Amino acid sequence: MLSLIKRVLVLAPHTDDGELGAGGTISKLIENGSEVFYVAFSTAEESVPNGLPRDILKTEVKNATLKLGIKSENLLIFNYQVRKLNFARQEILEELIKIKENVDPELILMPCLTDIHQDHSTIAQEGLRAFKTKTILGYELIWNNLSFNTTAFVKLEERHIQAKADALKEYKSQGIRDYMSEDFIFSLAKTRGVQIGTKYAEVFEVKRLIF
Repeated sequence: MLSLIKRVLVLAPHTDDGELGAGGTISKLIENGSEVFYVAFSTAEESVPNGLPRDILKTEVKNATLKLGIKSENLLIFNYQVRKLNFARQEILEELIKIKENVDPELILMPCLTDIHQDHSTIAQEGLRAFKTKTILGYELIWNNLSFNTTAFVKLEERHIQAKADALKEYKSQGIRDYMSEDFIFSLAKTRGVQIGTKYAEVFEVKRLIF
């Protein structure tokens, strides 16, 4: 089924969310010939550790998405203030509608609607409004998901998970976070793989499925 998808849009509230939630799937989609577009809404300048350039996450997301195979011209970076995306709901919705018209994606990968982070929740809600006529899968970020329906699995190979881990290594400013470690990335992929009898997988929550 993935090989039939021509255009995919990844919505990342912050730089790195798309890779964390769907990096292996992105790698497989590109390998299968899909064109992937990635939109990051905040570079979280206020959260960058002291001593680092304020815009370092902008550089890191460029490097990380290139590692996954996303073309540089398919990366769109906004600079909404971290933890305050909800104050720009209408503006974000209007940007998403423009992206829908320009890209016309068949598949949307975005945070799930039960993600408790306020920025993630905003992108999920506005993403659903903008792309309600498209297939939408919510990706998993287990540290933010109090509940998550494991209703769609993507079987992956080791190379896809390695590509995800390598992309996340580009976020050197975020390296102290446990969920950025290669061990965690592979462990979660193995856990999801066990659920469907394969070695590795990523899981998504189906929000809209259109054949």
